[in-house]
Amino acid sequence: PEAALLALRKELGLYANLRPVKVYDPLVDASPLKSEVVRGVDLVVVRELTGGLYYGEPRGKKENEAFNTLRYTKEEVVRIARVAFNLARERRKKVTSVDKANVLETFRFWREVVEEVHEEYRDVELEHLYVDNASMQLVRRPGDFDVLLCPNMFGDILSDEAATISGSIGLLPSASLGEGRKGLYEPVHGSAPDIAGKGIANPLAMILSCAYMIRLSFERGDLADVIEKSVEKLLADGFRTPDLAGVKAEGIKLLGTREITDELLKIMERELQGEKHS
Repeated sequence: PEAALLALRKELGLYANLRPVKVYDPLVDASPLKSEVVRGVDLVVVRELTGGLYYGEPRGKKENEAFNTLRYTKEEVVRIARVAFNLARERRKKVTSVDKANVLETFRFWREVVEEVHEEYRDVELEHLYVDNASMQLVRRPGDFDVLLCPNMFGDILSDEAATISGSIGLLPSASLGEGRKGLYEPVHGSAPDIAGKGIANPLAMILSCAYMIRLSFERGDLADVIEKSVEKLLADGFRTPDLAGVKAEGIKLLGTREITDELLKIMERELQGEKHS
């Protein structure tokens, strides 16, 4: 399945992967980190998706060795950097670029190109972190991050680390974007075949991925806002799926996949009616 997904991204030209990580106030106790560390965390990992080590040539395996190639072109770095800077302009105006420029020539080049693109976005703060330090700072001070700009492999790893901060991977959407309005949207957790048919999967990551699709590909931010606000209201009202059952709170209502979706639809309907009245 991994080979198929890599090919799909490449053929569709989906070079930018966006993974937002948001800690909802009712779920701060679900995080493995202390509540005072994670409260208010709202960041996005922007991962370059069709270059770097996963796609570099030559690659192969021989009897006594195996090899992969780490390569980036200027065009690849420029286009993903612009995605990160443009996104930061809509948020808190800070980009953290992750690399390993102290060791690898490819990432010294990455850093140079990101600096060059930054000249077009002087209203956005830019900082650089080596990937080992970035992984540590994500645990120490996750609230300080806004947009993380990452090469393919580092983004793959750090986005999963960041996902853990939220308390459940069942809450996290993602978008893989190409030129224009083309995109592929999926929950970060994938299809979760190990719990298929049990009625216990958390549907919120998939629903929030749909909200991302409506916002980015269909350019209907008003409708995406309704979905996202409804999810926040659902959690505030105490509705939970089994993956969130450990959160300590009064009046928790534990529901299965279909039931919690039905509750969310009721909230969305009320939100839409309120929009019409206003």
